[in-house]
Amino acid sequence: MDNTILIAVVSMGAIGVFFAGFLAFASKKFAVEEDPRIGAILEVLPGANCGGCGYPGCSNYAAAVVAGEVECNGCPVGGPDVGSKVAKIMGIKDADISSEKMVAKVLCGGDSGKCENKYRYAGVEDCAAAARMAGGGPKGCQYGCMGYGSCAKVCPADAITITDGGIAVVDEEKCIGCKKCVAACPKNIIKMVPYGKEAHVLCSSPEPGKVVRKVCKAGCIACKKCEKACKFDAIYVENNLAVIDYDKCTGCMECVKACPVKCIKGDLEKVTVAV
Repeated sequence: MDNTILIAVVSMGAIGVFFAGFLAFASKKFAVEEDPRIGAILEVLPGANCGGCGYPGCSNYAAAVVAGEVECNGCPVGGPDVGSKVAKIMGIKDADISSEKMVAKVLCGGDSGKCENKYRYAGVEDCAAAARMAGGGPKGCQYGCMGYGSCAKVCPADAITITDGGIAVVDEEKCIGCKKCVAACPKNIIKMVPYGKEAHVLCSSPEPGKVVRKVCKAGCIACKKCEKACKFDAIYVENNLAVIDYDKCTGCMECVKACPVKCIKGDLEKVTVAV
């Protein structure tokens, strides 16, 4: 009996040593050399693993850069500074990867004082769940922010708060541009805008002005006064909604001054162009 046990133990040990040796040999024989640039890029990335670049994590993004599948400035968290470092590792000139920081903006100004609810919602505190209710949710304007905070819940930078009036607001200084809030919003009213631009149309309704006014006091009525006031052709009305061309916008704030319903917001103290 003792010999049987001994033989079994020795046999299992021998088998284990054989397979260990085989695996060690195979790992060296079939090993794939990793491009050292991947590790170098990982060292300069912020390590947020937010997915804002379109890849599951920083390591996947680094590998994609080296493979030529994505630009060097694809990290929204690191911005231009990290983009420049990645470009240096890849041997690309800074001039070829210049980009402007983009931040999220909730394009709705219809808080509870300006846009009342159609009915009382007592369901799950989640925008996606509320949007599946009758009329696209309880909000008087079906295109307006419902304020249940789905965007705030997914923000890894704690950059979104819900105001007392039930509107989501993004802190541009905290926003890392990961776009998770954009994907989470069932109303598609969170857009990426250039950081530092002051004028924004806080309305997303494509309805005619008379329809908008029935449900929201802060909605765009497509009067085109902003369009006429802008000397730089930077704002125009399309599908009953004022739209700003940020590439042309100079920050003169004439559209903000001209808007009769005050749905175009901007800091008048930060006028950047004399008119």
